[in-house]
Amino acid sequence: MVTPNWTRRHVLSLADFSPAEYDTVLQTAASFREVLSTRTKKVPALQGQVITNLFFESSTRTRSSFELAAKRLSADTLNFAPGTSSLTKGETILDTAKTYLAMGTDMMVIRHKEAGVPQAIAQEMDRLNTHVGVLNAGDGQHEHPSQGLLDLFTLCTLLDHDYPRVDLLRGKKIAIVGDILHSRVARSNLWSLTTSGAEVHLAGPPTLLPHWFAEFVKPPSKKVGEKANPTPRPSIIPPTIHWELDPALENADFVMTLRLQKERMTSHLLPSLREYHQQFGITGDRLQRCKPSVKVLHPGPVNRGVEISSELMDDPDFSLISQQVTSGVAVRMALLYLMGSGKG
Repeated sequence: MVTPNWTRRHVLSLADFSPAEYDTVLQTAASFREVLSTRTKKVPALQGQVITNLFFESSTRTRSSFELAAKRLSADTLNFAPGTSSLTKGETILDTAKTYLAMGTDMMVIRHKEAGVPQAIAQEMDRLNTHVGVLNAGDGQHEHPSQGLLDLFTLCTLLDHDYPRVDLLRGKKIAIVGDILHSRVARSNLWSLTTSGAEVHLAGPPTLLPHWFAEFVKPPSKKVGEKANPTPRPSIIPPTIHWELDPALENADFVMTLRLQKERMTSHLLPSLREYHQQFGITGDRLQRCKPSVKVLHPGPVNRGVEISSELMDDPDFSLISQQVTSGVAVRMALLYLMGSGKG
C-alpha cells in the first residue's frame, strides 16, 4: 500500500491536515474496510510492533476500537488502567509513558481529561529520539482527531462508497448542534469539514456556543510536535454561528448532534434538559427543514431524548450512528498503519 502523502510521526490535531492527507487516510481506511469484510479480518501489516493504549479517562467506543484495530493489524497491545497503575503511588504521567517505552512500545494511543497531555508525551518521545508515534485519542476540550476522521470517512463513503475523498463535501451544508463549547469532537470536525470545503453551521445556546467559534478555523500560528506541512490548507469558509436551531437546519445535507457534557460543565449553563431538548433536540419533525436526503450523526455516547429522539436515533433511513462506530475500526486501522508502516 503506497502512502506518498504521509510524513507524520504523530497525530495530535487536525488543525494543519491538508486535503491530500485527509484523502490518504480515507482511502487507506477504505482498503481496510474491505479487509474487515473478509473471513479472516486480519492482516500482518504491523506484526511484531507494540501499541500501548494509555487511557487515563474512561472510554468505551474509542478504546475498544483502537484495541480491535491494532489486533486486526496483527500488532501486540498493552492496555493501561489508571486505577491499578503506579499513578496511584505518585508516578508522573511522563514516567508512566517512559515505562512503556522501556517495554518496547512503538506507538502510544493516549486519552486524557486534560488538554495537552498527548502533545507533552509526544514532545518527550521526540526529545529522547525514540521514533515512537503518539496518537491523540481525545484530550480535554482540545481535540479528538480519530473521531473527526471517522466522521469524515462516514460522510464521504456515503457519498462515494468505493472512492471516498474530501472534495465530495465541497458546498455541502453540515449543521453541528449542541454542546460545542466543551466538545473536542466539534473542534476536530471543524478543522476537517471546513478544509473539505463544507459549509459548517454551528447551533447551540449562547452559553454553549461562544461567538469566537466563528474565528476558530483560522490556521494555527504554531504546530505542536509536527513537521511543517508542505501542502498549504485551502481557503476555507468560516463557520456560521446560530443561537437558534431552525436556521442551522434549513436545507442541511447532514446534521451532527453532540452530547451534553455535564461532567465538564462547571456552572449552570442550561435551565433544564427538558428545555434544551425543546429548543435544540433533533427530532424527525425538525429534520423536515433539511434536505430530504439528510442524515444524522452523533459521536456517542447518546443521551436519548435529550440531544436526539430515540425514534430518530434508531431510524436507519436517517441515522448514521451505527455506521460511525463501524467506520471507527477501519479509520483507526488506517491511522495505526500509516504511523507504523515506516517502522520495523
